[in-house]
Amino acid sequence: MNTPHVVVVMGVAGTGKTTIGPLLAARLGVPYAEGDDFHPQSNIAKMSAGTPLTDDDRWPWLDAIGDWAQEHAGLGGVVSCSALKRSYRDRLRAAAPGVVFVHLTGDRALIEDRMSHRQGHFMPTALLDSQFATLQPLEPDEAGVAVNVTGSPEEITERAATALTSLSEPTP
Repeated sequence: MNTPHVVVVMGVAGTGKTTIGPLLAARLGVPYAEGDDFHPQSNIAKMSAGTPLTDDDRWPWLDAIGDWAQEHAGLGGVVSCSALKRSYRDRLRAAAPGVVFVHLTGDRALIEDRMSHRQGHFMPTALLDSQFATLQPLEPDEAGVAVNVTGSPEEITERAATALTSLSEPTP
C-alpha cells in the first residue's frame, strides 16, 4: 500500500498492537501513535485496578484518537486502538472518514500467554475475558483486514502490509 491511509491497528489486549503498530508504520513510511497514550489517567487507573472501562470512559479517548487520525488524513499514519465495538470504529470513522483497520486476531490461549509475559503494562490478563466478550469483529462493510497474530512480529507486519494492498484508495 503506497497511499496515505490512516491505519488503526485494533484487537483485544495482548494481540500485539503496540508491537505491530510501529513496525507497520515504519514499513509504510508514516508516523505512529500509541493509542494508550491518549487515555486519560482515570482510565489507566481503572484498568490497572482490573476494572473494565465503560463506553462513557472510552468516548473521550476515542475522540482524541479520531482527532489524531483526522490530522493525518491524506498524509498517512498508524495508530493503535482496541476499537473492539462497531460503535467505537464508527466514532473513529466519523472523525476521520478514510481510516482503515487492521484487526489483529488470535487464539485466546496464545494471547493470554503473551500477556502473561509482558512487563510494565497496565492491562492485567484478568480483563482478557471482558475484551473478548466486547469484541465485535470487522463487518463486511468496514474498510479493513483481519490478520492472524501467529508468528514473529515481522511476519505479522508483512501479512498486514500485504493485506492492506487489497484495500481501495482512501477517499478525501
